[in-house]
Amino acid sequence: MGTQKKGASRGSEDPVELARVPLQAILLADSFTTKFRPITLERPKVLLPLVNVPMINYTLAWLESAGVEEVFVFCCAHSKQVIDYLESSEWFSQPNFTVTTIESHNSVSAGDALRLIYERNVINGDFVLISGDTVSNMSLTQVLQEHKERRKKDSNAVMTVVIKRSKPSQITHQSRLGTDELFMAIDPNTKQLLYYEDKADHAKGSIYLDKLLLADNPSITLHNDKQDCYIDICSPEVLSLFTDNFDYQHLRRHFLKGLLVDDIMGYKIFTHEIHSSYAARIDNFRSYDTISKDIIQRWTYPLVPDVKFFGNSSIKLERQGMYRASEIGQSRSAQIGPFTVIGSGTKIGNTTKISNSVIGEGCSIGSNVSIEGSYIWDNVTIEDGCKLRHAIVCDGVIVKSGAVLEPGVVLSFKVVVGQQFIVPSYSKVSLLQQPTKQDSDEELEYADNSGGIAEISSITHTVGKLNGEITNQPFETQCWPTSELGTGGAGYVWSICEGGHDEEWRHSVAPIPADKLSEAIHAADDDLELNQDGRSLPPSGELKPDSNDSEYDDDGESRDDSIYFEKEVEATFLRAVHENITVDHVILEVNSLRLSYNKVAADCAGGLFYSLMKLSLETPHDSASELVQATTNVLAKWKKLLKYYLAEIDEEIEVILKLEEICESTKEFAPVFDKILYQLYDLEVIQEEAILRWDDEKKDADESDKVFVKQAEKFIQWLREASEEEEEEEEEDEEKEAVDSS
Repeated sequence: MGTQKKGASRGSEDPVELARVPLQAILLADSFTTKFRPITLERPKVLLPLVNVPMINYTLAWLESAGVEEVFVFCCAHSKQVIDYLESSEWFSQPNFTVTTIESHNSVSAGDALRLIYERNVINGDFVLISGDTVSNMSLTQVLQEHKERRKKDSNAVMTVVIKRSKPSQITHQSRLGTDELFMAIDPNTKQLLYYEDKADHAKGSIYLDKLLLADNPSITLHNDKQDCYIDICSPEVLSLFTDNFDYQHLRRHFLKGLLVDDIMGYKIFTHEIHSSYAARIDNFRSYDTISKDIIQRWTYPLVPDVKFFGNSSIKLERQGMYRASEIGQSRSAQIGPFTVIGSGTKIGNTTKISNSVIGEGCSIGSNVSIEGSYIWDNVTIEDGCKLRHAIVCDGVIVKSGAVLEPGVVLSFKVVVGQQFIVPSYSKVSLLQQPTKQDSDEELEYADNSGGIAEISSITHTVGKLNGEITNQPFETQCWPTSELGTGGAGYVWSICEGGHDEEWRHSVAPIPADKLSEAIHAADDDLELNQDGRSLPPSGELKPDSNDSEYDDDGESRDDSIYFEKEVEATFLRAVHENITVDHVILEVNSLRLSYNKVAADCAGGLFYSLMKLSLETPHDSASELVQATTNVLAKWKKLLKYYLAEIDEEIEVILKLEEICESTKEFAPVFDKILYQLYDLEVIQEEAILRWDDEKKDADESDKVFVKQAEKFIQWLREASEEEEEEEEEDEEKEAVDSS
């Protein structure tokens, strides 16, 4: 069964038209990029597992649930694999949902694909354009309605682009999906897209708008806080426009930008912003990691591991975001941490620790293995004593005893890592030798396998011992012969092309390394000085000559960002608890999240405090006093971590406000607010000044907002009296000193 139908309405008032023209979609099963090499040399991207389900199943399940009735799947690279998979799946036998494949062996771009589909004459009306690496749960009802209404008034309104708010990091100029900062100019009244730039030159610190654009549009909102969801509602003219212009290859870089600057034809593109719904495209390894976490944390509901939809098997949701299939073999001494998925048929040995990871089906994991933040696909063998951090391991890989995968490693299909071998950070290993540069995976699939092989050289340096830090060692490495992946190893480590070093850490599943963060922060400080001189764009989320955004945009969307951030901080903290990770390492990871989400220290303090309180609540207790004691123990143990983000009084007040919020929503904490507040003071987590300022700020608040102030009234009074006595003693001492000196 597919997911429940929703949003099936087409937004048309003519029922005859609905019966005559079913809603159609074009699904591109080829990304026409090479970002997932070497993996995509052997398997198409849309069939890669995303939380143990082929990516394309998420896209098809959403289209089916959103009311699309006919999908044309365009297959190019590894087209036979895609067609064979779909034909053997349940997608070909669904009522009221038709999936048809269109195959091409010579298309090298999305433009080629759409020109071929135009020639087939299969599209009969407005259609959804999407790629098979997109995950969403949004309803199409409203965006279709808006698109059709605009078309009735203006036949040149040929396309509506779905966007979502997502603030980029001011430090890395990247979104949480690892994509470049996007600048969009939108008419705030009509939502027409006027400008689109995803390749801004940050070194210059400025972008340029055509003055005619400003002259023709009296009101423009310039954004750098929008994410392109790559879900488009298109009119049939879009296909003919590709056919008329063979320069249109890339959907955004050529077609969309081309229409925006074409003032002759007058075609228009509009935007539709979603708020509470989810939509994101897997563009690189970092977005693969981010979207996987979003699925595990249930932002994509109902497309989550424990809800049955096409391509996933029965799995049970347990506490702290753990998902386990029914048929697994797990040693009693093995520890499965939070936000982890374990596939059926997998066996896990003694004292092995797994956290924040996805383990596929039929895997064999030995004893004393440590797996953190990694994606282990199907039928993988990991022998005793191995350590894996933030790695991707494809089907059939064997990691022999004692081997180490440092952060950012990608092992393609059936690679063998030898005993005790350390694979350096960001290494990409494949049984296939590195080919010469091609335009797409499609060209590589049909290229002559005997030619175009990169030079292979020996290791010219000794790989150092794992020290827990992300290093830049692989940047010095060339391709290695199979014999040098350790004893019994098999695979080639691909060289990183010149200028590609930054791309590796920016787009990896691994957190941004400390040295890169330091460099980025230093560069950002330099940019800030330029901003203060007025020569650069300010680092705000939005740049607006006149603001017409709704209150929902400002409050609702920033609240969504905060919830995402807190979930990530909680996952990081729980991993530290279960794996005894040092406070310094947790701080490094939280700082990375802080930059990714564009947050301040107070946000980090609030997120960590929430995680501490949640852990306290989950500690076994039979009374309110035991809960206070459990909370005190947790606060004492993690005091150093929390204090790192409490450099200012305002940040300490944020912790008190977070405690209020927690007590309002949790019945067990509500009666002991004053006692926990006292413990925070006694442990020197928050200062007397923060508590008294919080009390002062509540003086003019509504009575309903003074509940916890009143509960802590005696404690606050005691602080004030103690403060007054201290001041009197200081005055007496000063007077005495003055008398003595005279």
